[in-house]
Amino acid sequence: MSVPLLETKGLKKYFKTKNGFLHAVDDINIKIDEGNTLGVVGESGCGKSTLGRTILRLIEPTEGEVSFNGKNIIEYNRKSMVAIREKMQIIFQDPYASLNPRMTVGEIIAEPLYVCKITKGKKETNNRVRSLMETVGLAERYENAYPHELDGGRRQRIGIARALSVNPKFIVCDEPVSALDVSIQAQILNLMMDLQEEQKLTYLFITHDLSVVKHISDEIAVMYLGKCVEKAPSKELYSNPKHPYTQALLSAIPIPKLDQGKIVNIIKGEVLSPINPAPGCRFAPRCPYINKDCTVAEPPLCEINENHFVLCTLY
Repeated sequence: MSVPLLETKGLKKYFKTKNGFLHAVDDINIKIDEGNTLGVVGESGCGKSTLGRTILRLIEPTEGEVSFNGKNIIEYNRKSMVAIREKMQIIFQDPYASLNPRMTVGEIIAEPLYVCKITKGKKETNNRVRSLMETVGLAERYENAYPHELDGGRRQRIGIARALSVNPKFIVCDEPVSALDVSIQAQILNLMMDLQEEQKLTYLFITHDLSVVKHISDEIAVMYLGKCVEKAPSKELYSNPKHPYTQALLSAIPIPKLDQGKIVNIIKGEVLSPINPAPGCRFAPRCPYINKDCTVAEPPLCEINENHFVLCTLY
């Protein structure tokens, strides 16, 4: 049996507050095979971005393991992490805030090459920068431009080129198209899928856009208040959603037909506090199928079909 490129076991990240511990990421277990994409969806504040940053150790985990190529990188020291970061990169959500406004496009893309000592000499670095710009569809004339002189789509292409500069195997894509216009979103998504096929890249694709995640993902994990409540292959999740929260999310996807009626499952009730959450299912206060077992203890993530996992007392 092949070892997944990336795997987490019992991954947790708690933030200390004056009222207790905020459970941002709570016992997440995922696997991503090389060349595949795992989409992570859920409403704002569910822990998607924290999960991605904890996997990369941009935020140190509270507990658990993150295995890359079968090795637990949580045990790595600072020097070892510098080497592993060449293989694990991130594309940030905001293509403007994540770029240094005092550096030109060429300097931004070249910086990782200098830090990781990938190129030797200015000529080789410049050739590599221009090659990366061509790869992501940035014209050479923008090499000496500054981020504020470019539109959102081109800024995001800079972020992609910077991530690709160190020849990574795994990239966390933290809502990389949410700040872009719809037409530009399609261009960036198609670019990322083409790059994945050409360079055998592996993605953790974080988004709240259910239409986008269906287009790009092999598997999808649905998060709610720090927990993974359902995980399944993309087609299986869309055709056969099991968790009440997943069903409500999918029912909210708009259909571009004026004459076609659609029933939307409106989620009612108050959101449970993620600070020292009470025992039981975290979706219980908003669930239409709540029963006495839901508030006693949290159900385990059970496999109900092949590779289809659900965290719910109904199953």
